[in-house]
This record gives sequence, C-alpha cells and structure tokens, in this order.
Amino acid sequence: MTDQATILVIEDDPDILELIRFNLSREGFSVLTARSGDDGWRRASQTPPALIILDLMLPGMPGIEVCRALRGQSRTRHVPIIMLTAKAQESDVILGLELGADDYMTKPFSIRELLARVRAVLRRTAPGQAGADRGTPVTTGPLRIDPTRHEVLIAGSPVSLTLAEFRLLHVLARNSGRVMTRDELLDHITEGRGFILDRNIDVHVRSIRRKLGAHRNLIVTVRGVGYKYEPGGGGEGI
Repeated sequence: MTDQATILVIEDDPDILELIRFNLSREGFSVLTARSGDDGWRRASQTPPALIILDLMLPGMPGIEVCRALRGQSRTRHVPIIMLTAKAQESDVILGLELGADDYMTKPFSIRELLARVRAVLRRTAPGQAGADRGTPVTTGPLRIDPTRHEVLIAGSPVSLTLAEFRLLHVLARNSGRVMTRDELLDHITEGRGFILDRNIDVHVRSIRRKLGAHRNLIVTVRGVGYKYEPGGGGEGI
C-alpha cells in the first residue's frame, strides 16, 4: 500500500517543488521537502523516507553526491531514488543509474508520469510485494543470495547492491547456466512496470561486476543475446 508513504523531494526550484508537493499530497502521500543537497541529505539520514525524488542541480551538495552518500550508509542504502533533472545527456543517465538511482526523469516532465513512476517504484519496494526478491536463499558457486534479508555474499563477504542490481543478479543466479535476454532481465528487475532503458541493463551488469571484484566473471556476456550466470566464471566484459 503506497498511501501515507513518506516521500522526500529535494529540489531547489520553488515552483517545481510546490508542483510536486501539491500533487503528491493530493494523492495521499506524506511529503517532506528540501531545497538544498545538504538539507536533503540531513533529512533523509535522520528519518529515511519511503522514496526520494532528487534533483541533480542543487546548491551546496550536488544531487549526484547526495545519491552517492545515501547509497554509502546502511540506513538509506535501499531507499529508492528517482532522479529528476534538466540534465538529459546519456552520460548523466548512466552515471545516475550506476550510483544506484532506481529511475530517472528529465525536465520538463509530466506530473502524471512522475506520479505513475512513484507508485511503480513503491510497489516494487513495498514489504510483501517484492515478487522476484522473495523466496528461499540461492547458493551457487561462491555466491549466496538471501532474498528475504536482501543479502548477497560472495565467497563469504557481503556485497552491497541496489534493488535493481539485486534483482538482476538474483534472477541470473536462479537460472544458472541459462542465457537470458535483456528484455527478460528488464521484466524481472522492474516486474513489468519498468521505465529503465533496455541498454541500461548493461550499465547494471557493469556495476555488479565491479562490486563482485575478483568474481566478476561469474556473469557471462553472450554477445547479441544477453547474459548468463556461470558458477565456474569465464565471462567476458561488456
């Protein structure tokens, strides 16, 4: 259930901030606001909200650094983030996703689309609604994934993944040895309600590989098709 969920909006433009606040409130959400990166970071750290809408161009602490800081501490690591910004270059989209953003919208934007994305993200992250994230633990090769605890261990050491990364690695591990297309992976990590661009599956895979370190080759690239998980490794990079 998304009603009454608390959403933190970090946006320095007062008109845009009020537009988002008014419409979220009308939809039944509890809304907190901040007009600088520093203030937004403090508010999120003190009382982690259910979701954060984050502008990138902020006074003080830039939005990218706010995202990095939120993903760097345990209390806010799994709080979903929707980036909302005028920066539309592909490099900005990729950087935001690599840092752990769950979705990305550019200005000018449709308030109806923003509300739809907010609800989609909250459905995916609501307790008991995580679909692909629930089930029994998966152990294959040096990897162990516990969906109910949102925990990933590689050779016994914990690995911190974003929600999208967790779902992607989980579905690959559950289908060990089977090649999965980008479309299949996209459906699994967004539960059919995603707005993530198809090519950004590659971005998530690259981020997961970086976090797996010496075990990065557990994810094998099958050129022209997609990816598969191989317990014995031997994968090639993107």
